Amino acid sequence: MDFTGSSGGGSDHRQIEESKPLLGEMSATEGSKMGAARCRRPLLHCNGMRYKLLQEGDIQVCVIRHPRTFLSKILTSKFLRRWEPHHVTLADNNLASATPTGYMENSISYSAIEDVQLLSWENAPKYCLQLTIPGGTVLLQAANSYLRDQWFHSLQWKKKIYKYKKVLSNPSRWEVVLKEIRTLVDMALNSPLQDDSIHQAPLEIVSKLLSENTNLTTQDHESIIVAIAPLLENNHPPPDLCEFFCKHCRERPRSMVVIEVFTPVVQRILKHNMDFGKCPRLRLFTQEYILALNELNAGMEVVKKFIHSMHGPTGQCPHPRVLPNLVAVCLAAIYSCYEEFINSRDNSPSLKEIRNGCQQQCDRKPNLPLRLLHTSPDLVSQEATLSESRLKSVIVTSNEIHVEVERNNTANQKMTANVGNDSEPNLIDCLMVSPTCSTMSIELSAQADRILGCYVEILKMLSDYDDWRPALASLLQPIPFPKEALAHEKFTKELKYVIQRFAEDPRQEVHSCLLSVRAGKDGWFQLYSPGGVACDDDGELFASMVRVCNNVHILMGSCYKTKKFLLSLAENKLGPCMLLALRGNQTMVEILCLMLEYNIIDNNDTQLQIISTLESTDVGKRMYEQLCDRQRELKELQRKGGPTRLTLPSKSTDADLARLLSSGSFGNLENLSLAFTNVTSACAEHLIKLPSLKQLNLWSTQFGDAGLRLLSEHLTMLQVLNLCETPVTDAGLLALSSMKSLCSLNMNSTKLSADTYEDLKAKLPNLKEVDVRYTEAW
Repeated sequence: MDFTGSSGGGSDHRQIEESKPLLGEMSATEGSKMGAARCRRPLLHCNGMRYKLLQEGDIQVCVIRHPRTFLSKILTSKFLRRWEPHHVTLADNNLASATPTGYMENSISYSAIEDVQLLSWENAPKYCLQLTIPGGTVLLQAANSYLRDQWFHSLQWKKKIYKYKKVLSNPSRWEVVLKEIRTLVDMALNSPLQDDSIHQAPLEIVSKLLSENTNLTTQDHESIIVAIAPLLENNHPPPDLCEFFCKHCRERPRSMVVIEVFTPVVQRILKHNMDFGKCPRLRLFTQEYILALNELNAGMEVVKKFIHSMHGPTGQCPHPRVLPNLVAVCLAAIYSCYEEFINSRDNSPSLKEIRNGCQQQCDRKPNLPLRLLHTSPDLVSQEATLSESRLKSVIVTSNEIHVEVERNNTANQKMTANVGNDSEPNLIDCLMVSPTCSTMSIELSAQADRILGCYVEILKMLSDYDDWRPALASLLQPIPFPKEALAHEKFTKELKYVIQRFAEDPRQEVHSCLLSVRAGKDGWFQLYSPGGVACDDDGELFASMVRVCNNVHILMGSCYKTKKFLLSLAENKLGPCMLLALRGNQTMVEILCLMLEYNIIDNNDTQLQIISTLESTDVGKRMYEQLCDRQRELKELQRKGGPTRLTLPSKSTDADLARLLSSGSFGNLENLSLAFTNVTSACAEHLIKLPSLKQLNLWSTQFGDAGLRLLSEHLTMLQVLNLCETPVTDAGLLALSSMKSLCSLNMNSTKLSADTYEDLKAKLPNLKEVDVRYTEAW
């Protein structure tokens, strides 16, 4: 993108550039819709000395109160009046002394200075300036010719800027205003002063003018932008001007001004900006500019060309600030898409406050996963009961979603052991419960949806550059997205491409960023694991992250020592690993074999469950047999009748349960937990083959009346049954009256009626613990 043309004598000579655009060629039809094209006046600096703009300095002052007709006589006189030394400050409005006495007792306004001249004729004082004021003359004498010239150019600049501020503060005719702006720009471009404020001052004047006059036409907008364009080549626009540019991008995204004028400005911002926090409107302007590019006919292709132009044609981007600035813009744009939901969440108690409050109301201390639900009349009615003593949940309402923080009654011992810690619940705990009860529906507006799609695509583009990928992985390692975005299925599904690129990269500094940034915090590894809020592929990406280029030892060997990494998996992701191994994933089979080989698992029941999982597939059986050849003692565990306790991973199905139970002996199994899995009544035919079963947990499954009737006919020794949040009704619950050994029964949130409850109490003499909350019988 180049400016062509010139200006002279105040003329407005502008041409539409017909050469190829910066972001690639556009069709003639598209180009015709773009509006005014950019023009450029050449930078005509003087070839002489360059000076820094003076703000203050020491100088000799002499004031002569005589009419102008006698000035020549006085100046050629042999004896001049006395000189006073002053420390003079060049303020925005006047010339003032630090010691207001003598000649400089009163400041001299720039509006009172009629002329500024150099005294250079014979017999004149050396290195002297003449300021013509009403009723006399002020002479300023510097120490040398350079300082004299510096004072001369600085005074002229201050005087002219003061004049333009007054002229442009009360505009009457916009054609005159536009002419004055062009003259002001030319003055800044041709000034011998070299200072940041030389170009910034005209921009601030125009910025103030635009902020005070919001009723300008589109043509006026474009004319002003084109007029100040030369000043923007080496200067960031001030905040108010950024607002004006943002408005233009939103209202006229197809204007040629966006391509021709804004492109180099945004490029300079991305290359040289060091901190958007100091000037957030620069970031907002960059954000709106990219959205304007996306509105062109070619859409994301234009954005892709812009990103490529920022990276450069070589394999290494020469500008280190481009990537961090682009990522900052993307993060801010994505955050804005969920701002309504975030504001609703921020007005509620913090997760730490909610957790501490719940601990005071009850003796048990479970984790508090965050559950995001559809808006429904049932949830609205629940809000009215928040003040009751027996609270089930704390709900934070929004126009679109409800955020429900629910106590998890079945938290395992490892989870509850960490509740005493005063730290905030980790990110995944805040987002994740069982997939059968954890859902999130966020309906973004059409504009927010377009913004989200655009900036997620940019993140994808950034991840495709090899030299940018390590830094991008490092920037995204702390998961710098709001919880609402991570719980939004569309966002996590689109972002999955970026995480996949990290997982496929063999470099340690890239794939190590998939792990958490520090102990106690979750990372992408946990987020996209089975059971994680972002997992939608049954663990394929999770397996890829572990495997890293088809070799599990790369990730383990480069990021952690093998045993330490296996310990982390065993503590946090053993369930997902077993589920994937049960489905034949070779990487997870290898992981389980390594856990056994390194004695990672101490619990015998868990070891037996891993062995049963391995023997359920051909690849697992083969690897386990190879392991047993090295460690014969592992087979002894299997010969003892199988485990006594078994917990199926979340998202497991009827087929997974059938495959597991058919893989070995489970005659000793007494405690089986299917909580938060996807099993249905169809699994009952496998459960009745467990003669020693005493405790069965079916919380939040799809287990219904048909399965309940089958269990009541065969599992007469069952003592503990959890049917919380299952679709069972009175038809199935009445069948439980034949299970005389039942001593604990949880029917919380089922369709139990009061009559059926009374009937069960009468027919189950050993029943001691019953939970009928949120039922008709409550």
